[in-house]
Amino acid sequence: MDSQVAGAKAVASAPAVAPGPVAPGGGSRRFGPVALVVAGGLSVQFGSAVAVLLMPRAGALGVVTLRLVLAALVLLLVCRPKVRGYGRADWGTVVAFGTAMAGMNVLFYQSIDRIPLGAAVTLEVLGPLILSVIASRRLVNLLWAGLAFGGVALLGGGGFDGLDPLGAGFALAAGAMWAAYIVFSARTGRRFPQADGLALAMAFGAVLTLPLGIAEAGDALLVPSTIALGLGVALLSSVLPYTLELLALRRLPAPTFAVLMSLEPAIAAGAGFLVLHQALSVTDGLAIALVIAASMGAVRTQRAAAGL
Repeated sequence: MDSQVAGAKAVASAPAVAPGPVAPGGGSRRFGPVALVVAGGLSVQFGSAVAVLLMPRAGALGVVTLRLVLAALVLLLVCRPKVRGYGRADWGTVVAFGTAMAGMNVLFYQSIDRIPLGAAVTLEVLGPLILSVIASRRLVNLLWAGLAFGGVALLGGGGFDGLDPLGAGFALAAGAMWAAYIVFSARTGRRFPQADGLALAMAFGAVLTLPLGIAEAGDALLVPSTIALGLGVALLSSVLPYTLELLALRRLPAPTFAVLMSLEPAIAAGAGFLVLHQALSVTDGLAIALVIAASMGAVRTQRAAAGL
């Protein structure tokens, strides 16, 4: 926990990467990072819903392995990242990013194998919310984080007593790794051009999870239909959202990004309804409204601080 706190403070104290020049009529430049985060959230949560359907074939660890290995192959082929010219600190950041990515995925997939997708994401998002409080230097961000936390709690029905305890524990642990992912994604984006650092980190994360997937799924990982579904999960849950988030973190402060992550339970609830046929209640709708309001408030605060 101390190392995560230190990492969060480091993000808060590091100089923000300046956004590019605003084009004439500059609205698209101003809203660009926010749109990237929202698009990434939609992609990853619908990818997670598809992953739930794939788990009976390959198991939770098998799905994680397919997701990371196939995503790493796609990114390495597309990005063709250079491996020369980087120092020990650069590679240390890649290793930390890849480890956080692998840990977040393993823990989260263990969670959604035991509890509903919406509840798992609701618990997981507590990690970014706590990061937003730790990393923020503006008092108003505490207000937005508190509002988002209230929405998250409401989406969980005011308590999680009926959930599998191990599944809930996996979701909370995944939230801690998600906070670490945010920290090291931002650092990787500053040290490596384009998505090169993401491709290298994804490859390292895939190597970490490969033995786990083979041990659980074995030959099931080689079934063509399973590979095809795994590729879909990899593209939706890893390649597209992680690339969008890495690009967003180059232009968006980490505290604001962390509060925007509170949109994830709302997106997950929608994905669960459309893909997994999980019904939404009036309380769920109110919770979604709260987290959206918190996210909009965080974005407006960031724009006001930047004088936009």
